[in-house]
Amino acid sequence: RKKVPISVYAESTPNPDEMKFVCKRVINPNDSVEFKNIEEAQIAPLCSQLFNFPFVKEVFLARNFISITKYNILEWEDIVMEVREFIREYIAEGRTVINEPTAEASGSEEATKETKKIQEVVPETELEQKIVDILEEYVRPAVEADGGNISFRKYDHGIVTVALQGACSGGPSASVTLKQGIETMLKQMLPGQIEAVIAEAI
Repeated sequence: RKKVPISVYAESTPNPDEMKFVCKRVINPNDSVEFKNIEEAQIAPLCSQLFNFPFVKEVFLARNFISITKYNILEWEDIVMEVREFIREYIAEGRTVINEPTAEASGSEEATKETKKIQEVVPETELEQKIVDILEEYVRPAVEADGGNISFRKYDHGIVTVALQGACSGGPSASVTLKQGIETMLKQMLPGQIEAVIAEAI
């Protein structure tokens, strides 16, 4: 197999135990997915390989980056080069990052539950669509920059529920900051229609 040159760079996130490894191309054309252990990561060979590092606690695979949460047993400065090199080498060799979803797997409830994938909720009202548009345009880029993912869950009598994955679901303080930021923004942009934002970690 011919090696393809690829650059991967590491970027810190608000969570000191989490590091984001960004690739200069798409490595996962499917939805973002979070793995808590090696069993869950069976559908993503690269992620299951990463769990072989003893310090890897969780892996979050997005379109063009991988966020890794480590156990607090080592400092990133001691391991970041090794992890970055491993990911770069793996992708350069053209090995499978994530298996293509099969009709059978996506139809099975177990598969969906195992990978804790966020199911996108289709907005049903004009207001829900506005909320989704605001999240997509203003919130998602910032959350992705921090190695996470956000999606709209529901709107009910002034209460907006969003789901958080990756870095932003890691620390309670991050969730609070994010929740307050989103709440303030939605209240300003949709006056009188938003009372609160609830953030659920997936």
